[in-house]
Amino acid sequence: MKQQHQPQARTQHATIRGHVTYTPGDGAPIAIPEGPVELITAPDSTTLSWTTEDDAAGSAAIPKDQYNQYVKDGKIRLTRH
Repeated sequence: MKQQHQPQARTQHATIRGHVTYTPGDGAPIAIPEGPVELITAPDSTTLSWTTEDDAAGSAAIPKDQYNQYVKDGKIRLTRH
């Protein structure tokens, strides 16, 4: 039996600039604060992790299409190393 190769998740850094939200379960959209985030990309979603000014940690997974639209709109700006 041939084993399928699963693409590995990638970690990147970015900055939130603008109105970026995520929707937990069936709840209302929640804004992700502007500033630096760590991104972990998977084939179908991207997880964003951040720390607020009062040192509270947050994270959220958003669908790949939504992530790509935020990048296209300049609301998520990838950090170039």
